[in-house]
Amino acid sequence: MALQNSISNITRRVLLAAAASAALALPAIADDTIKLGLVAAMSGQSAKSGEAIVRGLSVAIDEINAKGGVLGKKLELVVRDDESNPAKGVVAARELVQREKVAALFGGLDTPVSMAIVPFANQNKVPFMGVWAAGTPITRNGAPENYVFRVSAVDALVDKALVAYAIKKYGAKKPGMILINNPWGESNEKGLNAAVAESKISSAGAEKFEEKDVEMTSQLSRLKAAGADSIILVSNAGPAARWFRRRLAK
Repeated sequence: MALQNSISNITRRVLLAAAASAALALPAIADDTIKLGLVAAMSGQSAKSGEAIVRGLSVAIDEINAKGGVLGKKLELVVRDDESNPAKGVVAARELVQREKVAALFGGLDTPVSMAIVPFANQNKVPFMGVWAAGTPITRNGAPENYVFRVSAVDALVDKALVAYAIKKYGAKKPGMILINNPWGESNEKGLNAAVAESKISSAGAEKFEEKDVEMTSQLSRLKAAGADSIILVSNAGPAARWFRRRLAK
């Protein structure tokens, strides 16, 4: 319960900060509401993540509105499905900003989608809050004027924790990596290699897989041949579940 209350408080603070800063930057808003946009996976194998984000934002918005809203205006959430597709995510973000006139954007689970939206948000000076996607370059994007923020984990820090755990729990001296073949995997590969080097151990290398793959035997075989004594897997729930079910069935 304490963790749930803490998360709820963080969500409320994030919404208040985003809405207030956006409203102050857009004094010409004439409507009685301030629209906030969410671009997330509402269909496909990541749909549960989108549903969870909608519930969390909706609870926070209801609580804020019950206390008078922000600057005398009620908050309203407008949701668009990115289908875990970066191109569709950018189209959705553009529609929310240009047609719906949202004051700020929130992102979903998928790092590739969020990274695709980042340039659009910075170019249009629209606050973009990452609530789940962990890719390091989402916020550390090098933009001279960066409008992207996050309350989610960041790969650069998570990767250090993963390597430290593998060493402490399993005595790992040469971990191998199996990474999804997209920008999230690339972000983790960079972070894991840095963490391995910092820990003064060696890596057995990195193998990639595609989102729809159901078999990773060849990747495991190559890492085993390279001397891997542990495996660090970077995957969303769907591919990981498929893989583990096949391994357990053998």
